[in-house]
Amino acid sequence: MPQSTKFIIDFDSTFTQVEALDILGEISLANDPQRDQKLKAIVDITDKGMDGSLTFRESLELRLEILNASKDQISDLIEALKKKVSKSFERNKEFLQENSNDIYIISNGFKDFIIPIVADYGIQKDNVFANEFIYDQLDRIVDFNRENPLSKNNGKAETIKQINLEGDIYVIGDGYTDYEIKASGLANKFYAFTENVSRPRVTSQADHIAPSLDEILYVNNLNKKFSYPKSRIKVLLLENVHQIGVDLFKEEGYEVEVISSAMSEEELCEKIKNISILGIRSKTNVTKKVLDNANRLLSIGAFCIGTNQIDLDTCQEKGIAVFNAPFSNTRSVVEMAIAEIIFLMRSFADKSVAMHQGKWDKSATGSFEIRGKKLGIIGYGNIGAQLSVLAENMGMNVFYYDVIEKLALGNATKLNSLEELLNTCDIISLHVDGRKDNKNIIGKKEIAAMKKGAILVNLSRGHVVEIPALKDAILSGHLAGCAVDVFPEEPKNNSEPFVSELIGLPNTILTPHIGGSTLEAQENIARFVPGKIMEYINTGNTYNSVNFPNIQLPFLKDAHRLIHLHQNEPGVLAKINQILANYEINIVGQYLKTNERIGYVITDIDKAYSPDAIDELKSIKGTIRFRMLY
Repeated sequence: MPQSTKFIIDFDSTFTQVEALDILGEISLANDPQRDQKLKAIVDITDKGMDGSLTFRESLELRLEILNASKDQISDLIEALKKKVSKSFERNKEFLQENSNDIYIISNGFKDFIIPIVADYGIQKDNVFANEFIYDQLDRIVDFNRENPLSKNNGKAETIKQINLEGDIYVIGDGYTDYEIKASGLANKFYAFTENVSRPRVTSQADHIAPSLDEILYVNNLNKKFSYPKSRIKVLLLENVHQIGVDLFKEEGYEVEVISSAMSEEELCEKIKNISILGIRSKTNVTKKVLDNANRLLSIGAFCIGTNQIDLDTCQEKGIAVFNAPFSNTRSVVEMAIAEIIFLMRSFADKSVAMHQGKWDKSATGSFEIRGKKLGIIGYGNIGAQLSVLAENMGMNVFYYDVIEKLALGNATKLNSLEELLNTCDIISLHVDGRKDNKNIIGKKEIAAMKKGAILVNLSRGHVVEIPALKDAILSGHLAGCAVDVFPEEPKNNSEPFVSELIGLPNTILTPHIGGSTLEAQENIARFVPGKIMEYINTGNTYNSVNFPNIQLPFLKDAHRLIHLHQNEPGVLAKINQILANYEINIVGQYLKTNERIGYVITDIDKAYSPDAIDELKSIKGTIRFRMLY
């Protein structure tokens, strides 16, 4: 950072996520019977002071009067504030420490708690300008130093005049008092800091709205720790992604937009143009047309198991990494399958409806235990295999069929054809993926091959069962019942009507695609998928990606990481290394993984390098995407 540049940083809601006096109020008023009313009053007064609708001195006097705090409570406040330092300041601690001579805290808060907090970030005591509490003989806070200019209106501007800073001055803050420094002609730029709070009256006056400290360092070419400010990475989350997932992206510093429903192709084509990360569930189709409009898309997260709603080939061609949650809702789906098998074998659904209509039908006719029955599982992946184990533990004889060779768990028996499975089993449960080849794998012919009185459970994909054929089999009595959770056409949101030929059929359980919709499953998915995407964005790690070569990378330390995604052609690695050798760039570590279509090369290099070398690496024939991390 040039020596002539000075940063003036506010403390409350800028350096920390909170207003310190609000937190002091929670401590000092803990046992006050009017605690909630008083805390709300403090927050209201703070906001009025920050947006300029109340003079600062009035705001300060009113708050201290309500607080009724003491010196010993300041220690508790300091401990609380240390846990509330703004995320982007934590991320850039090294920058603050390295440039501490040119960083000043000028705050309307109080030195008593500010100095201990900022000292951990290397900021010098002499560079902290703030108010000072006055205590009585019992160490109660009774007043503030009224001679201190920061206790008065326009105090920050007056303070800067007194300390006589030279050179360019950049102010970072969230309040109107921070803008006043620029308005007084004492600063070159005012950055409205909105990571924690955004005040329209303040942002409207800013030279630049800064969602994080990363953004400020980036626009001033000072960002040595992060290659790109996270606040510029836009995330779009559709279809009611669990709040945990939303929060994880926000905590990382990304700009997050949430839409509760799915989007049509046309809607998504327009919406995706400036999006870097897209999160969807099963109803949103990410087509080639959508991807052709995705100019900045780095990654897609499928907050579910399946990824057939995503054009994976086009994502690969465009260098877009796709991640899903292959295990996170497995248990939920399996438990639902077991429950539905039991319900169908006992006709519970129909008996429950009859009871609600006042009909008493106590009979064992058509009711069976599941113990000893033959369960046929089509698709022996994560869900099919776990269903196999649970069903066997409940006394069922398990058979399965899969087009891929899979190891049988427990005493399950692999059958060599779909027809053999259908002829053999009393219950058929579908757990295949959504590839196009699986359309109507259970059609009229296959249903006819099932045993008379068998039941069918489909918790996989809507298009794998021919619905008219299933309806005919239920009405004719060939099948004793069915449970369907997925449908060829599904409503995009809860306000659209559900239409199906299966409505009203006997011993038929219809559920609105909720196999994985348990709180446990949604929380697991919401933690897993963002974690994988953020690992990829931050480190280049592609482990668990469904369309990229999988590489699990070490942490990046004291190096820059070059990520080169290219068509899988001979000689690309040699070209990369030749360019690095030509520019005398030392390789610290290198990792290569390919699949049949693309190659993924990670090269960690010493920090010193020529920008021309980067340009040449980007120009290698067959390059799909190049990223640089540091």
